[in-house]
This record gives sequence, C-alpha cells and structure tokens, in this order.
Amino acid sequence: MSTEYDVLVVGAGIQGAGVAEALTAAGHRVAILEQESVAYGTSSRSSKLIHGGLRYLESGQFSLVYECLKERRWLLANKPDLVHMVPFLIPVYRHSRRPTWKVRLGLSIYALLAGLFSSQARFRSVSLQDYEALCGLNNDDLLAVYRYYDAQTDDAALTREVIQAAVRGGAELICPGSLVGAEVTDKFVRVDYFHKGQLNTLHCRALVNCTGPWIEETNSKCAPSAKLPPLELVAGTHIQVPLKLANKIFYVEAEDGRAVFVMPWQGETLVGTTERPYHGDPSEVAPTLEEKAYLLRTLKQYFPETRPLQLNELSDSFAGLRVLPLASSNPFSRSRETMICTDNDKHPRIVAVAGGKLTSYRATARSVVKKLRPMLAAEQDWTTSAPPQKSDTPLDAKERNL
Repeated sequence: MSTEYDVLVVGAGIQGAGVAEALTAAGHRVAILEQESVAYGTSSRSSKLIHGGLRYLESGQFSLVYECLKERRWLLANKPDLVHMVPFLIPVYRHSRRPTWKVRLGLSIYALLAGLFSSQARFRSVSLQDYEALCGLNNDDLLAVYRYYDAQTDDAALTREVIQAAVRGGAELICPGSLVGAEVTDKFVRVDYFHKGQLNTLHCRALVNCTGPWIEETNSKCAPSAKLPPLELVAGTHIQVPLKLANKIFYVEAEDGRAVFVMPWQGETLVGTTERPYHGDPSEVAPTLEEKAYLLRTLKQYFPETRPLQLNELSDSFAGLRVLPLASSNPFSRSRETMICTDNDKHPRIVAVAGGKLTSYRATARSVVKKLRPMLAAEQDWTTSAPPQKSDTPLDAKERNL
C-alpha cells in the first residue's frame, strides 16, 4: 500500500464515494479511509429515492431541485440497473394542508424544472373511481389524486457501485480504518490512522472529510480544521411492514403536516420518514417507539383496509442522520444545499462536506474537485509521475453484502 496520495477521502458513504470517483477520474492518486464499512451510515438508511425533492419547492430551493432533477436524468441513463422510474401518487383531502391548486402548481413547476416536454416530467389527475390505481387508498373526503414520476434506488448498492468505480480507477480503500489525526505542514498533510490494529501514517496534499454525521468529530482531529457553520443532526426513521400495497409510491401528509412516503421495498412496504433533532453518538441512532407508532398510524390513516399491525410485527426499522444547518425552524423547511467548508479559501488542504443528498452526489463531487483543482494542479508533480495503478484491495464480504 502506498503512503503518498494527492487526496485522502475520509468516509465511504455516497458523498465520499462520489468525491473519490471524481478525483480518480481526473487522474489523481486517492485513498479512501472508512472506519466501518461502505455505506455504513446514512447512505444505507435513506428513503431510497433519486428525486428532485418536490417538497423543497415550498421553501424556495429551486436551484437545488433543478440540480437534483438534472442528476436524476443522468443516473437513469447511466445506471439503469440501479435507478428506475416509479409512479408517485399524491392524494389531496378536504383536510389536507396543501390544497389542490397548490399541489398542481408545485407539480407544474417541478415539470418545468425537469424539462416540460420530457416523459419524465409529466403529471396528471387520477380518477377517484379508478380503484385499481388507488390500491386501497382511503377515499373519505378525497378531493383529487395526482400522479407524477420520480426514481427509486437501492442506496447501499449505489454507494458500493460508486466506490467500486473509484477503486477500478486507482483509488485505494482502507477499510476498516479510523482517523487518529491530520496535520497540515508546509509540504503535505500528515495523516495518522489505525488499520488492522496498527498505527499507520500517510501523506497527502489534501484531506476531504465526508463522514456525514461524524463530520464535527473528524474535523476536530484536523489541524487546522475546516471552518464549519453551526450544524445539527436530524434523525429520520423508516419502518418496513410485511404488506405489499402497490408497485407505486404514495406521497401522503402525516398528522402533523409532514410529507411521508409509502413505497414498495423488497416485496413489502417501506414507510418514512420522520424528523427529530439528535444529540447522541451517531453510531447509536435508532428508531424510537413514538416514531414507529407515528408511521404505523400514518399508514393506517391512508390504507384503512390493511390488516392491523403491531409494533412487534414490523419486518424492519432503521434510522439515519441528516446534517443540517442549525436553526430554530422546523427541520422540514431548512435548506438541503450541500455545504462545502475549507480551512483556507485560496489553497484548501482540509475540506469538509456537510449535508448533501443522495441524488446530487455527483454535483457535490464536482464542487469538491473544483475547490481542490488549483492546488492540485500547481503541485501535481509532488508524487511520482507514474499513472495510478489499480488497487488490489477488494471490497470485503461485509461491504458486498450490506
């Protein structure tokens, strides 16, 4: 294993995977340091969606939605085995907080941002008498149902595929490996890390912190550290129930007005997500009984004919963590733009990626590469001039079977 790289990427979630893939594609020597396994954290605990984020239009995040829809188009074209279009149904009731005109307006803007004449942008009303299409949806006080299209994926499988692409491009995966400390010197960044019970050292020109909910802990081990804004961890829970409702995704409004997805997953149904501030150890985040009960109530509210389920009958439940800017507002309405922070605006050596979405991982990676490009180009000859060689470090069985 080499001890000299252009960039060390810490974290093998989807953001770290994307950054590593982009850097290797640009010809840089890259190592990826992951303390657990590929897609260990949030990247295997998301809503499994590749989407523009219809709900972000409410908070005016038009550029984010446009960027995500553009990335969705690329992923559908280039990773058809992992990303596929699925019909989404939005029911509007007399008691809904979002009236029919608002839903239609949102879908019209969404279609415009996706490309108005694209087949992926179309939406229409569904007849309330089309019981087969509604799949048992509660029709009490139902005013309208709208159908549009977005995409679904296996988030962990997508992350593994991107990591494998980086490894094929020459990146070395150090896993499991935990960061001890990183110090910027005049010539390089000295990085100490544990791997296989031993303390090791490597040198790189820059370190990119893509550790998700561990971002502040990782940043504290870097000297100097990146300048992070105030951040907050927000937990989101999903439950998987042993029911097969439909081959489409229902986008419903929970009792508190939150948007919740009811979607097909692994031959059953996945329901989520919730949002609550989280202040504990990221590795210990778990669904609460209240969250699971809340999601079961939401499912029952919209699909009353399904058999009653108890909490002990769930097939699975999991919680992931989002990194959001600290604010007094509801997490539902906060910005989901990726925050790319550095130790130095002109020649960054330490870069930290806060937040970000599964759908836009490539856009995030491009932004990181752009930040590092002037420094890497100016010092491209600091290591041997030989091209990167393919790593002989395969993904281990644990990572392949996540």
